[in-house]
This record gives sequence, C-alpha cells and structure tokens, in this order.
Amino acid sequence: MMKRVRINVGEVGLVFKRGDYKRVITQGKNWLGFGERVLTYNLAHAFVAPKTLELLLKDEVLEAMLDIIEVKDGELVLVYEKGSFKTVLTAGRYVYWKGLINREYTRVDLSKIYITENIDKALFSNYELSKYIRVFEVAAYEKAILLVDDVYTKTLDGGTYRFWRNDTTIKIAKADLRQLQLEIAGQELLTKDKAAIRINFYTQYKVTDIEKALLGNKDYEKQLYIAMQLVLRAYIGTYTLDELLERKENIAEAVFEDVKASASKLGVSVLSCGIRDVILTGDMKEIMNQVLVAQKKAQANTITRREETASTRSLLNTAKLMEENNMLYKLKEMEYVEKIAEKIGEITVSGNGGMVTQLKEIFSGK
Repeated sequence: MMKRVRINVGEVGLVFKRGDYKRVITQGKNWLGFGERVLTYNLAHAFVAPKTLELLLKDEVLEAMLDIIEVKDGELVLVYEKGSFKTVLTAGRYVYWKGLINREYTRVDLSKIYITENIDKALFSNYELSKYIRVFEVAAYEKAILLVDDVYTKTLDGGTYRFWRNDTTIKIAKADLRQLQLEIAGQELLTKDKAAIRINFYTQYKVTDIEKALLGNKDYEKQLYIAMQLVLRAYIGTYTLDELLERKENIAEAVFEDVKASASKLGVSVLSCGIRDVILTGDMKEIMNQVLVAQKKAQANTITRREETASTRSLLNTAKLMEENNMLYKLKEMEYVEKIAEKIGEITVSGNGGMVTQLKEIFSGK
C-alpha cells in the first residue's frame, strides 16, 4: 500500500525499508512503498547519520547533497556560515547539508607555529579559537628575541605576536630600549689614606645590541653592576679622602671612560656616570666635624684679628690728626658730647679744666 508524505521547505528525507537505506527525497509530495519509512532532517543543521555513513554515501544523489569535512589530528577547521564565524572543528568527521546555508571552511595546520591562514584578527579573542593560540606582547619601547625549541629564531619589534599552540616550545626574552639608570647605593670603600666611606654612585645606560645582551650574556644588568662596582673600587683606592671630595667629577669621568669597553661587550652603551653622595662612617664623621669646626674657628680668629688691626690703625690715624689740628680736637669733643647726650639725661660739668678732661674723669670714676 502506497503512503504519501510531504517534505517541507528547508528539509530533506531519507527513506528506509526494514532498516536498509533506500533513497533521499526532497521538498514536495513524495510516495512511500509498503514497509518504507522516512527520517526527516533540517538542512540548517549538521547531518548526524542514522547508520554507517559509508553505506549512505553509496547513494551518489545523497553524497552530492552533503559537505563532508575530515579533520585530521593536528588540524582545525573553522566553519563560517553566511560569512560569519560559527565554530571550530577538531579531529573527526563532520557532515553538513548543502543548499540552504552557504558555508565556508578554513583548514588550520596546528603542527606549525606561525599563523599563516587568512583569519580575521577579531577572532583571536574568541574563546573557541583562542585556546589554540599562544600570545606574546612586546611593548613599543622593547625588543625581544624569539626562541623556538630553545633555538634563537629572530628578533621581534614592539607588537602582539600569536602562534599556534602545539608541542613546540616557544619563548621570548625582552629588553627595555629606553634610557635606564643603575644605582650603586651604600658602597663601602677605603680611600688611599684608609678612610672608610660609603658612596652612592649612578650610571645611565641603554641596551643597544639586544642579541648580545640577551644571548651572549646572562643577566647583563647584574654584570654591568659588578663592572661598575669594580671600576669604582679601583679608582677610589688611589685617592685620599680630601682628593676624593675635591675631585668627584673627575673620578666620575674616569670611571665612565673605563667602563665603556666592558659595557659594550654586554650589548649596552653607558651614557653618563656620577657620584651622588660621599658618606663618612663612624668615627671618621666625628673627626671630620672636628676638623671643620677647627677650620672655621681659625678663619673666625683670623677675621677678628684683621678687624682689630684695622680698628687700631684707624684710631692711631685719628689721634695723630687730632694732635696736629686743634679744630679737629674740638670737633671730636662735640662728637663725644653728642653720643653721651643720647644715653644720659643730665650731665653737670664744672668750669675747671677742659670738657674732654672732665668727661674722662666722669667715665673713669674719679
């Protein structure tokens, strides 16, 4: 007995009889024979075969209606529907209906590290895809070396770098290309005259050869620190404390010239050096304070003696002039009276003797 079935738009039917596949039927009215049944599928969805797919694919009509995607180990397939990313397919077999939805497929080889496939960068942040990607950031002021399986491959400028995630080991080592400053703080040293001091020293430098700095040397910053430390120690030991305090700038220049060659071997260019502080330690600080106080006292005594000598000389010159000039003597009398009058309310002077003589007697207590 014949039975009529209808297949709607966007659907397809597979006809079976006693479990065996017979044929595919499409949109419209279709007739089924005795014992036949139909399984209906939505063309918008992936096709999940009800029986072994190889048996169904013997029907060339059905095979022509299907996209069969084989994904091998170490591969991915990106599925796009109507131009938009849909999903990521991992190892396995996937079957999609043709006709209703336009699908595109991008195959990815995960065995390589570089992403050479034509993939929109916006997809790299999509979780389905991002878990298969390694990301490295190099700042605009940095450079980096790329190591693949611990072998130097190339130098990277600033930017974002992505590689496929697989068993290959990828590392990057970065260096800051900006002007940097290295501080040698609290360095305890002995001067030529055995004075114990602490020095704070600084140097400004830049990394100029990243391959030499990162590949040719281990911890180039620590090595630069030690080189500066040794050169500084060698120079300080040749100066007395007084010479050191007087010639700080000269010592810094000498250290700068000496350390340039060592720095170039580290891939670094030294730009400048300087002594920031010279700190006296323990008893040396007390001794220097005493020396400084003694020096200042001696300077003060010298100035006092100089002023006293000048004052005496001035008095002597005045006395000689007064002796030679009676009018000047009288003027001096008036000057004394004026000064006394400013401080004393009333003075009585008798007629005996000169005014200056009487004033002298008053102030001498006679």
